[in-house]
Amino acid sequence: MQLTIHQIDAFTNQLFKGNYAAVIPLESWLSDDLMLKIGAENNVSETAFTCLQNDGSFVIRWFSPLMEIDFCGHATLAAAYVLCEEHNISQIRFIADAVGELIVNKNADGSFAMTFPKQAPVEVQNVPQQLLDGLSIQPSKVLKNRQAYFVIYESGDQILELKTSSELLKTLYPLDVVATAPSAEYDFISRYFWPASGGDEDYVTGSIHTGLAPYWAQQLDKTTLSAYQASSRGGHLLCEVGDTTVTLTGHAVRYLKGTIYI
Repeated sequence: MQLTIHQIDAFTNQLFKGNYAAVIPLESWLSDDLMLKIGAENNVSETAFTCLQNDGSFVIRWFSPLMEIDFCGHATLAAAYVLCEEHNISQIRFIADAVGELIVNKNADGSFAMTFPKQAPVEVQNVPQQLLDGLSIQPSKVLKNRQAYFVIYESGDQILELKTSSELLKTLYPLDVVATAPSAEYDFISRYFWPASGGDEDYVTGSIHTGLAPYWAQQLDKTTLSAYQASSRGGHLLCEVGDTTVTLTGHAVRYLKGTIYI
């Protein structure tokens, strides 16, 4: 069997920035075990598999090197880049079990606008001690949604200086950890840690911005926000917060196209 593989840098317009994802379009589904093995072999934060449906939509599934992930924004952007190019279209309708329908539109400037369900976090009353012990700087507030704990800081400098214990944060599974603060250059910045699910720190995490953007929209009293994920590669996102949705806009660039032999 031969499969075409694409590797795309998402949430950036520069090669070697943003977050990389592998994309593998399928004509029919592979076994879960084989997709997990491919994800592990690729060893990028996510491998997205897509399969075209009779109604023109694409079912999408995401695999980290360790497990299947139920929602990944940057790999969705990477998949949209590939499918828009291959099918010469400007809108993709994805279907995913955990989050339902995901609409992605390609804009005239080459960026992609992805509309996701809003996943606003709520404040945590009983904060796990292993979360606090796993952070070198104590947060001013802790919230959570279905994906992660949100640790809130007062300044962007604290986000840049923050150190974490992966061993302690790993015990919080299935929840990951995002650290965030307001920023002088952007509306907010963040860093995302997911040692139990994929790696110590993710480069750019689209899905977590469906929770970050609603939080900061309320704090800053605005619905359009600029965001920066302050990893070693870095990534920029424009966030539009609606009543029930969050639209994330970003660019993507191709790194490779090749063939997998199985």
